[in-house]
Amino acid sequence: MSLGNEAALDATKIDSPTPDNVAACSKTPAARNKRFIGWCIYLAILCVAFALPLRQFVTFARHSDVHSYVLLIPFVTAYLIYIRWKDLSCELSTAGGFTLLFGAAGAGALFANQHLHELGPNDHMTLISLSFVCFAIAGVFLFLGSKWARTAMFPLFFLAFMIPLPAAAVDFLENASKEASAEVANWLFLVSGTPFLRARTFFQLPGITIEVAKECSGIRSSLVLVITSLLAANMFLRTTWRRALLVCAVIPLGLLRNGFRILVISLLCVHIGPEMINSVIHRRGGPVFFGLSLVPVFLMLWAFQRQERRRINLQ
Repeated sequence: MSLGNEAALDATKIDSPTPDNVAACSKTPAARNKRFIGWCIYLAILCVAFALPLRQFVTFARHSDVHSYVLLIPFVTAYLIYIRWKDLSCELSTAGGFTLLFGAAGAGALFANQHLHELGPNDHMTLISLSFVCFAIAGVFLFLGSKWARTAMFPLFFLAFMIPLPAAAVDFLENASKEASAEVANWLFLVSGTPFLRARTFFQLPGITIEVAKECSGIRSSLVLVITSLLAANMFLRTTWRRALLVCAVIPLGLLRNGFRILVISLLCVHIGPEMINSVIHRRGGPVFFGLSLVPVFLMLWAFQRQERRRINLQ
């Protein structure tokens, strides 16, 4: 089967429910409704049970320099389920094995959070959110079953982004991004013809010395860029290799964005004055550079969509 045929078949599956799915949906609507109502009640009880930890989680995310995006993830997941509702399986059941598996994982994370007192606030929030997500997915398998979960695999997978990264992972990524961004900035300084001396992450420029610190790593913007590309690839592309290429491309784009930001701020300090290190473009310019990094992502997405439409039209 050609790649174009695969894309056409995928588009057909998404545009209209299959006859088997329609038949399954028309068999026992009352029983299905009871299961969906049970699932909604389960989620409400789960939110009440986690009310205090979730309140702490919201406060943590609002003040986090890295994980403020996690508050949007449940709403995006709900939207993904909503727009795909007609395509989700109507063969509902109870998958006991998966229910126990995710329930045990949720209980284990909750137990670890209660007894590992030496963990920092970030790691406690990681365990709390992991427990909540595991219990939420356990409810899916308990009330809706594995067939429904399989057709809703991406929205359920996307819910994992609600879990903040552990502190050790954040520290590792920040250091790696800082070092890589310094390398990109070094290359951009050479291309721009700016005279400089470098000592690891320090750049001595005419009139000022710039340090590429952890705050320059842009880890939050990079994470949001990866999540955005993953969401866009799943929603608008049909072929697996194009989806993977789009997501993988945002990593070098994120580093190039960081290096370009360092270059711009450095040149402003050299040509205008060292006081530009405290300017708005340094302190508040992150969203502007993030927006610029979205441009090539959307251009790639547009080009890939055109290729897929062209292949479908040729069939």
